[in-house]
Amino acid sequence: MKLLSFGQPVGGIVQAAYTVENIDAAMQHYVEALNIGPWFVSGPFVPAKGFYRGEPTDMSLTLAVAFTGHMMVELIEQHDTKPSVYQETIKVKGHGFHHWAICSKDFDSDVARYEAAGYPVIFSDISPRGVRIVYVDTRRDLPGMLEIIETTEALEGIYHGYFAAAQDWDGKDPIRRWSLKTGTSK
Repeated sequence: MKLLSFGQPVGGIVQAAYTVENIDAAMQHYVEALNIGPWFVSGPFVPAKGFYRGEPTDMSLTLAVAFTGHMMVELIEQHDTKPSVYQETIKVKGHGFHHWAICSKDFDSDVARYEAAGYPVIFSDISPRGVRIVYVDTRRDLPGMLEIIETTEALEGIYHGYFAAAQDWDGKDPIRRWSLKTGTSK
């Protein structure tokens, strides 16, 4: 089994993601209640090449990720109520768990494998970190969706940096903003 540089297996679960009403309050709560941090924030932004159920989408999002051990936690705030992969879940059960994510080194094959298993692609985009992502609808059999992340050396390096920051984190500077223009934290 090949491991990613932050310790999770390629093709295995690397992330658990949750929708939140207010991302700043949620990050602070996760810091205080669960000692998760530091958080790396992207947004607000509109998906660069987002398609939701086959139609272009211009929803507005902010994302935050942090590691706890080898697992990444993602928080997602949608700033509007436009139809989206997130609103589907929020309308049914409110905010909370939304999806797991896997890192794929063979993106097209992994997407095809999940589609062949009866899990349709319901959202696709280019992430703020420049890689392809898709969400497949696994809710028929699981309590959430699955995000497949195209994992390049550059993305693995970014995730490893987040992982390393969490391992050495002293509780200071818990929220770090990711610049979509420069690709760096500030």
